[in-house]
Amino acid sequence: MNATHALMLAVVTAPAGGLQGFLSGPGQLLPLVAIGVLFYFMFIRPQQRRAKDHATRVAAIKRGDTAILSSGLIGKVVRVEDAELGLEIAQNVTVKVVKSMVAEVRARGEPAPANDAKS
Repeated sequence: MNATHALMLAVVTAPAGGLQGFLSGPGQLLPLVAIGVLFYFMFIRPQQRRAKDHATRVAAIKRGDTAILSSGLIGKVVRVEDAELGLEIAQNVTVKVVKSMVAEVRARGEPAPANDAKS
Protein backbone atom coordinates (compact mmCIF):
# COMPACT_ATOMS: atom_id res chain seq x y z
CA MET A 1 0.00 0.00 0.00
CA ASN A 2 2.86 2.38 0.77
CA ALA A 3 4.50 1.74 -2.63
CA THR A 4 1.28 2.58 -4.46
CA HIS A 5 0.84 5.72 -2.39
CA ALA A 6 4.44 6.79 -3.10
CA LEU A 7 4.03 6.15 -6.83
CA MET A 8 0.86 8.22 -7.00
CA LEU A 9 2.55 11.02 -5.05
CA ALA A 10 5.53 10.98 -7.48
CA VAL A 11 3.24 11.20 -10.51
CA VAL A 12 1.20 14.05 -9.05
CA THR A 13 4.25 16.08 -8.01
CA ALA A 14 6.34 15.50 -11.18
CA PRO A 15 7.54 18.71 -12.84
CA ALA A 16 5.54 19.75 -15.90
CA GLY A 17 8.39 19.97 -18.43
CA GLY A 18 10.87 17.44 -16.97
CA LEU A 19 11.44 14.65 -19.47
CA GLN A 20 8.77 15.69 -21.93
CA GLY A 21 11.23 17.60 -24.12
CA PHE A 22 13.55 14.62 -24.56
CA LEU A 23 10.89 11.95 -24.96
CA SER A 24 8.84 13.74 -27.58
CA GLY A 25 9.37 13.41 -31.32
CA PRO A 26 12.70 11.96 -32.47
CA GLY A 27 13.89 11.37 -28.92
CA GLN A 28 11.53 8.41 -28.63
CA LEU A 29 12.90 6.73 -31.75
CA LEU A 30 16.57 7.24 -30.92
CA PRO A 31 16.91 4.17 -28.63
CA LEU A 32 15.08 1.96 -31.14
CA VAL A 33 17.34 3.10 -33.97
CA ALA A 34 20.43 2.50 -31.82
CA ILE A 35 19.25 -1.04 -30.99
CA GLY A 36 18.55 -1.71 -34.68
CA VAL A 37 22.04 -0.59 -35.70
CA LEU A 38 23.58 -2.68 -32.93
CA PHE A 39 21.67 -5.80 -34.03
CA TYR A 40 22.72 -5.23 -37.64
CA PHE A 41 26.43 -5.01 -36.87
CA MET A 42 26.46 -7.79 -34.26
CA PHE A 43 24.12 -10.39 -35.79
CA ILE A 44 22.88 -9.74 -39.31
CA ARG A 45 26.09 -8.58 -41.02
CA PRO A 46 28.33 -11.43 -39.73
CA GLN A 47 25.67 -13.99 -40.68
CA GLN A 48 25.43 -12.58 -44.20
CA ARG A 49 29.23 -12.71 -44.49
CA ARG A 50 29.31 -16.37 -43.36
CA ALA A 51 26.53 -17.27 -45.80
CA LYS A 52 28.38 -15.58 -48.66
CA ASP A 53 31.64 -17.38 -47.80
CA HIS A 54 29.80 -20.71 -47.62
CA ALA A 55 28.18 -20.12 -51.01
CA THR A 56 31.54 -19.37 -52.65
CA ARG A 57 33.16 -22.45 -51.07
CA VAL A 58 30.31 -24.69 -52.21
CA ALA A 59 30.39 -23.24 -55.72
CA ALA A 60 34.15 -23.95 -55.93
CA ILE A 61 33.88 -27.67 -55.11
CA LYS A 62 35.63 -29.83 -57.67
CA ARG A 63 36.21 -33.52 -58.22
CA GLY A 64 38.78 -34.98 -55.83
CA ASP A 65 38.08 -32.58 -52.94
CA THR A 66 37.23 -33.90 -49.51
CA ALA A 67 33.86 -32.66 -48.30
CA ILE A 68 32.50 -32.68 -44.77
CA LEU A 69 28.71 -32.58 -44.53
CA SER A 70 26.79 -30.79 -41.80
CA SER A 71 25.89 -34.19 -40.36
CA GLY A 72 29.59 -35.00 -39.91
CA LEU A 73 29.90 -37.39 -42.84
CA ILE A 74 33.26 -37.13 -44.63
CA GLY A 75 33.82 -38.24 -48.18
CA LYS A 76 35.63 -37.67 -51.44
CA VAL A 77 33.83 -35.78 -54.21
CA VAL A 78 33.56 -38.00 -57.30
CA ARG A 79 30.85 -36.15 -59.24
CA VAL A 80 29.75 -32.50 -59.26
CA GLU A 81 26.38 -31.45 -60.67
CA ASP A 82 24.43 -28.20 -60.46
CA ALA A 83 22.71 -28.79 -57.11
CA GLU A 84 24.08 -32.18 -56.05
CA LEU A 85 27.35 -33.97 -55.41
CA GLY A 86 28.42 -37.57 -55.70
CA LEU A 87 30.30 -38.31 -52.49
CA GLU A 88 32.33 -41.49 -52.02
CA ILE A 89 32.08 -42.35 -48.32
CA ALA A 90 33.72 -45.79 -48.56
CA GLN A 91 35.37 -47.83 -51.28
CA ASN A 92 32.77 -48.29 -54.06
CA VAL A 93 30.03 -46.63 -51.95
CA THR A 94 28.81 -43.38 -53.46
CA VAL A 95 25.95 -41.28 -52.12
CA LYS A 96 24.22 -38.33 -53.70
CA VAL A 97 24.02 -35.25 -51.44
CA VAL A 98 22.70 -31.72 -51.84
CA LYS A 99 25.50 -29.15 -52.23
CA SER A 100 24.12 -26.83 -49.56
CA MET A 101 24.62 -29.53 -46.90
CA VAL A 102 28.41 -29.30 -47.29
CA ALA A 103 29.81 -27.63 -44.19
CA GLU A 104 33.53 -27.66 -45.05
CA VAL A 105 35.64 -28.38 -48.11
CA ARG A 106 39.23 -29.56 -47.98
CA ALA A 107 41.37 -29.40 -51.08
CA ARG A 108 42.92 -32.52 -52.52
CA GLY A 109 46.26 -32.37 -50.70
CA GLU A 110 45.19 -30.35 -47.69
CA PRO A 111 45.87 -32.18 -44.41
CA ALA A 112 43.29 -32.49 -41.67
CA PRO A 113 43.91 -30.25 -38.63
CA ALA A 114 45.71 -32.00 -35.78
CA ASN A 115 44.02 -32.46 -32.42
CA ASP A 116 45.49 -30.35 -29.66
CA ALA A 117 46.11 -32.71 -26.76
CA LYS A 118 46.53 -30.51 -23.72
CA SER A 119 47.69 -32.32 -20.64
